[in-house]
Amino acid sequence: MPKLADKIGSLLFCPDCGTLLDLPRDDDMVVACEQCGHEEPASSYENIETVTRSHPDAFPSLLRQKGKTQTKVHDANDALLKVTERCPECGHMEVYSKELQLRSADEGSTVFYTCVKCKFGWRVNN
Repeated sequence: MPKLADKIGSLLFCPDCGTLLDLPRDDDMVVACEQCGHEEPASSYENIETVTRSHPDAFPSLLRQKGKTQTKVHDANDALLKVTERCPECGHMEVYSKELQLRSADEGSTVFYTCVKCKFGWRVNN
């Protein structure tokens, strides 16, 4: 049985030489290691959860108020963005978000939220 990449958090490393593997491109079935040529199936990247956090002091005061922990879930069909935001319906602190530019380019975007727990949906215009 061929060796599969080593997963550490949301990163995948070549099982032969330990090099960090790139993300697969849209139609790639395999990802080749740049150092040794090991071929990793693109399916190894499915269902990997990436958590991104920012230190509170990294933002000026206005941006600090909007700081959120974001989690991106890589799924076979759809990429979802989970953020830490309170659901106004049930109070759960985890929601899916999607940001779209629905108004003219010089205006803010619209963020759509859906609660992970109760599936309540709402939107916020930035």
